[in-house]
Amino acid sequence: MYADISFWLSVVFMLGGLVALAWSSDMFVDGAAVMAKALGISPFVIGMVIIGFGTSLPELAVSTMSGISGHSNLSLGNAYGSCVFNIAVILGIAALIRPLAVRPSVSFVAGLGLAFISLFSLVILGNGTCSRTEASVLLVAFLVLLPLYCWYDQKTKGAAADAKAETTAAYSRRSLVIAGLKIVIGLAVLVVSSHFLVWGAVDFAKFLHVSDLVIGLTIIAAGTSLPELASAIASARRGEHEFVLGNIIGSNLFNMLAVVGIATVISPLVPGADGSPAFSPYILTRDLPLLTGLSLTILLFGLNRRHPWSPGRIGRPVAVLWLLVFVAYTIVMFLQETR
Repeated sequence: MYADISFWLSVVFMLGGLVALAWSSDMFVDGAAVMAKALGISPFVIGMVIIGFGTSLPELAVSTMSGISGHSNLSLGNAYGSCVFNIAVILGIAALIRPLAVRPSVSFVAGLGLAFISLFSLVILGNGTCSRTEASVLLVAFLVLLPLYCWYDQKTKGAAADAKAETTAAYSRRSLVIAGLKIVIGLAVLVVSSHFLVWGAVDFAKFLHVSDLVIGLTIIAAGTSLPELASAIASARRGEHEFVLGNIIGSNLFNMLAVVGIATVISPLVPGADGSPAFSPYILTRDLPLLTGLSLTILLFGLNRRHPWSPGRIGRPVAVLWLLVFVAYTIVMFLQETR
């Protein structure tokens, strides 16, 4: 998928990609914040749709190319590995920077929704295959759930009146155009720089002689999630909790349904002519069960137990727990995949 490059060029790609990610993420979040306030749209929905899906374009590109080239483990590993990374690492780092306020609609609907989608994916892939029909079901679910949840979030958000108080009239046309340009330019640089960073990282992975699934679950999953990480850090520093949560929930929804669905519609997952499995069984016994559990922790830790209908709080102890879970998962994965 990525052409071989020299050692020094891979270093340039990685360092340059990190610098570009840091610069573009600030621009992207700035533009999204202005646009959300100007249009009276929930920052969570902006984070979910624009930031979440926009920063998931690297996963879509990598998984689609992997599916076309016959690397199904890389395709699935990238999609599901990115989802695990999004919750355990990105939400964890964001909560370490600044504890996250979580509205009940996010805790209940998003937490349970992502867990249900993970279980649904487990059922779809449970027989070791995934046909175009089954992949189409994932895409239809995505097209139904996205507008449904956006409508529900806008309807139930208690602070919506405050957002609508600042109408487009309070913003000049020039400021809205600038905000739109920031979103487009920031997103473009995020996507391009993440690809260069992954390209450099993959070259290092080849020296380790590990499987496609390991590369997909670690280096490529983390690399293609760098736009989400950069945006989440920038949002957390500014106290934009809705952007952080919308970013991760939207990205996971996109990865599990749209990315896997599109890649599998293009290249269905079927056993090889020699009887080899269509994908690693560890995806069913390790990766998707962990993703289900992590999704449920958004409900478990984000819920205000004393006042369930008031906002909850994900603090630093939870962030540390998530990061430790990811470290343990990575160790177990390497032990299983390199035996």
